[in-house]
This record gives sequence, C-alpha cells and structure tokens, in this order.
Amino acid sequence: MNLEQARFNMVEQQIRPWDVLDPQILELFMTTPRHEFVTEAQQALAYSDIELPIGENQTMLPPRVEARLLQALDPSFNESALEIGTGSGYTTAILAKAVKHVTTVEIHPSLQSQAKERLKSFNNITFQQGDASQDWQDAQSYDVILITGAVTETPQAYKNKLNLGGRLAVIHGQKPVMTAEVYTRISESEWESETLFETCIPYLVHAEPKDTFAF
Repeated sequence: MNLEQARFNMVEQQIRPWDVLDPQILELFMTTPRHEFVTEAQQALAYSDIELPIGENQTMLPPRVEARLLQALDPSFNESALEIGTGSGYTTAILAKAVKHVTTVEIHPSLQSQAKERLKSFNNITFQQGDASQDWQDAQSYDVILITGAVTETPQAYKNKLNLGGRLAVIHGQKPVMTAEVYTRISESEWESETLFETCIPYLVHAEPKDTFAF
C-alpha cells in the first residue's frame, strides 16, 4: 500500500471537502504520518474516514473531525495548548508542531506509554496522567484547549482555564446528535461560542451522561 498516496487522499478527499481550507492545518495533516500512530496491523486503515480502535475501548477520531476542530482552534507558534485525551498521540503531534508547548493528559497509563514512545522526538510536550473529564487542576492557563472525547456538558472549568483570547474546542451533548463548538474567552467573565458541526463520537471517560431512573 502506498501510504504517501493514502495520506494525500485523506487530505484532498476527506479533510478539504469538510471546509478545512487553512493552509497551515492542511500542511500539518499532510506532513504528519498518521500510520506511525497505529499498530502495524492497522496501518492500511490509518488514513480511512473511520474511528480507529487504539485499545482501552478508545478510538482515534476520523481525520476530518480532528482537522475541523484544529482549524477552529487556529493554533499559533507562540501559544500554549492543553489536550484532554492523548489517545494515540497523533493529534498531540500535530498540536506540538503548531504551538510552543503542549500539555497532554491521558487517563489510561497504557495509552500514555505508547504515545510517549511515538512522540519521543518532540521536546515541547508535557505528559500528565489522570482523570481530566471535568477539570485538570494544574494551576495553569492556556491559549488553546482541545477535548478529544465527547462530554455531556462543556465543563466551565476548562473555559476558565483559557487565557484572554484563548480558544476551547469541545464536542458536547448526547447521542445520537452532538455539537462541536469552539469557545473564545473575550473577558474575565465572557466567552463567545461558535457552532462548528454536528456529529457523534465516543464520550471521554467519566464524561458520559448520568444514569436516570424512571419511577
């Protein structure tokens, strides 16, 4: 299989038609080998428009979804980023190429260990392990925050962690229809929101809807 051609097709046939036209984002996806972030047995599917299993009942998001979220975040080289859900490390790599520093949090030690190995060539990534489904209390603020799994409701704690002008990308709601949204902090107590698209992706661990009981 020609993986270079598959990567080109991913960008031209999946990502670009989904209104991802930012040259920087397209270049990042073109130059980041997605097949290096999956097992050898999965490499033939690495550039497919699917949620690809990565272990621990977790998946990689379809490339077009990742690209659309990153385009909305509009990362810059002088900015700091927080990623909730390291997963395979693929989106972490793209963020690390786009910003000054990335802090990435993963709840599963096994996934974090794999991602660390795949990302060992980067020197601007801090790895944290734990449950960040509602908040990550590191006393830091960020310019860019990306939550890579769905949440029932957008945690206010992450909106509060944004610097002035900072952006948070999140997919929230309940199956079968969820909303992808980006929040921009415009003052100490105000955020603008922009709806990006509707989709349905797996929930972040511990961010699922609470069980309701009928009496």
